[in-house]
Amino acid sequence: MLKKILITTFCILTSAMVFADQLSIRDDAPKTYVVVKGDTLWDISAMYLEEPWLWPKLWRWNPEINNPHLIYPGDILRLAFDEDGQPILVKDDSESSGKPEYKWSPQIRKKMKDGNPITILPLEELAPLLNYSNILTKDMLADAAVVLGADEKYKSHVEGAILYAKGDLQAGKSYAIYKKGEAILDPVTHEHLGHYAILAGTAKGLRDGNTANRIPASLMLDGSRREIRAGDVILEVNDEQLLPAFYQMRLAEGKDVQALFINNANNAREFGKLEIVLLNKGENANILPGEIYAIHRQSPAVIDTEEGPIYAEDASRWYRLTKDDESEDHYKMPVENIGQLMVFKVQEKTSFAVVLATTKPIRLSDKVTAP
Repeated sequence: MLKKILITTFCILTSAMVFADQLSIRDDAPKTYVVVKGDTLWDISAMYLEEPWLWPKLWRWNPEINNPHLIYPGDILRLAFDEDGQPILVKDDSESSGKPEYKWSPQIRKKMKDGNPITILPLEELAPLLNYSNILTKDMLADAAVVLGADEKYKSHVEGAILYAKGDLQAGKSYAIYKKGEAILDPVTHEHLGHYAILAGTAKGLRDGNTANRIPASLMLDGSRREIRAGDVILEVNDEQLLPAFYQMRLAEGKDVQALFINNANNAREFGKLEIVLLNKGENANILPGEIYAIHRQSPAVIDTEEGPIYAEDASRWYRLTKDDESEDHYKMPVENIGQLMVFKVQEKTSFAVVLATTKPIRLSDKVTAP
């Protein structure tokens, strides 16, 4: 099912994405490249493009690879230019027959490819986080269906168990079951933004529910991570959008967005590429799924002293009490761009994103802005 969704998603992506931007090829871009297992379209595009989010324009004009899911480990890709001078990646079959795999050392060697095409990002690994990342807001908690019990009075349930729920759930639909986690506060205003949604399990609707007539819905548990109890929240998962982001990647240009990190999926102080992160801005800042934002870090403050320049945090307590950031002794240190992320899910006051690239570990204190 997941492979089918992946292929469908990428077919839609390549047919839907249209960019007005002109492609800028990196100076160190290789003329040819042999796809290896573990590559993604993003990785390959980043080798060629200054702006890898424009990957569809680099690939889509070649009839052999107008669907990215047709690229396999072992394919030889060659950088070419069309009649308008625009770069394109073409698949070089001049040496191939029967879909062999090529390696360049010391001679070309052939072997049959494996059956797994490459994807834009390692979506099969990211899918659980992309699909089930949620924040439980006050309104969601008021309206959501909840677990009532099960067909057996067990404290924990395994796949195949029948659950009963209060709510107008429908047979045949997919659902995620969550526990209400810790409260989430805005790191600046301390406004209550909701609660972390902790995935406890997944289920499929068996029989419709009818809240008005006090008829519970029935679900079959098809995946369990934690003990499921009465009161756990049930939210629908759309099978047609199990990979909900990666719509039409685009720069969030012209937007006055200043967002901060609230947390990351691993609850770590530092994090890197392909981490799922939570931002303190959402629909309220006009953030949209598919938008790419820059990650910035303010360089440490430096001040001039009689003994020479020092970091402001190393200055004496007296100096820090008597001077401010606007004093003549302070250098205006630059803000550096250290990475990019793409938003894949937006809620009223928060949004989830995946880190696409980073030059160094990201910290929760870093800022997210329009590029």
